Amino acid sequence: MGSGPALAVFVLVFGVVVGAYWLFILRPEQQSQHALRRRLKGEAIDEEVPEGTLVEPESRWDRERLEGLAARTGGGILRRVGSLLEHAGMDMPPLQLLTISAGVGLALALVMAVRSPLPLVTVPLGLAAGWLPIAYVRFRAQRRVAKFEEQFPEAIELMARALRAGHAMTTGLALVAEELPDPVGSEFRLVYDRQNFGMSMPDALRHLADRVPLLDARFFVTAVLTQRESGGNLAEILDNLGDVIRQRFRVRRQIRVVTAHARLTGWVLTFIPVVIGLAMAVVAPDNILVLIQDPLGIRLMLAAFVLWLLGYFAIRRLTDVEY
Repeated sequence: MGSGPALAVFVLVFGVVVGAYWLFILRPEQQSQHALRRRLKGEAIDEEVPEGTLVEPESRWDRERLEGLAARTGGGILRRVGSLLEHAGMDMPPLQLLTISAGVGLALALVMAVRSPLPLVTVPLGLAAGWLPIAYVRFRAQRRVAKFEEQFPEAIELMARALRAGHAMTTGLALVAEELPDPVGSEFRLVYDRQNFGMSMPDALRHLADRVPLLDARFFVTAVLTQRESGGNLAEILDNLGDVIRQRFRVRRQIRVVTAHARLTGWVLTFIPVVIGLAMAVVAPDNILVLIQDPLGIRLMLAAFVLWLLGYFAIRRLTDVEY
């Protein structure tokens, strides 16, 4: 293959990525800036505002229209991706992550279409590779949440010691933010800053429970809010909660040790068909062509795929033990 087709593929992929970046990131920013300039210039509004209502009905209508537009154009996906980025501790717009994923998938699909002798098999695999950036962010989010869960009992015990020494709840939050590393330190620093700048303590704690997808964090927020309403010894409550979380964490580790062999077997059985199929597509593409071109081969591939999915979900169900 000469340099001409390779250069054409590179130019095409580059154009697709740049166009997607302009369409999903730069263009909305330019539109919002243009709308802001129009508002600052004081353009007249055609609709007449009723007396005594000021601009509240108009702003509410605009907000409802924008929320409906976001829901129709994939706003739920953007919210889920934004929540995933928030759990991973990554400062990145959701549209940017989706654009990167689309660019990776299109680039690999085009490369596979040009270079592979079996484009019908390899092009869908290239498109599926667009999931890799999102999978990486998900991996970082899971690792960050697991680290938070491991550090959380220490944070609760530090707050209990601060309360027992006579400090206020806000001082305990500040101590946790200063003494413990990320992610516990940064999350509690955010709670402290929010309540310090005017947000009520219950709302700041509820935001913590929303940002950290852990049952232990919800236990902590519920215990603190219940104590603030009904009274009681908060230091003793936090000590008991920290001990319960440590016991649950110990049980979880024991379960992972017991199910380690089954989980490893599940991963091996899951990826062996994929690896063998890719190896045959590279080493012996004629055998794969028989499965693609023959109607019986297509039915066999569909049956094998369905059985593969059933086996994957069955093994995952067996190894997913609730504790």
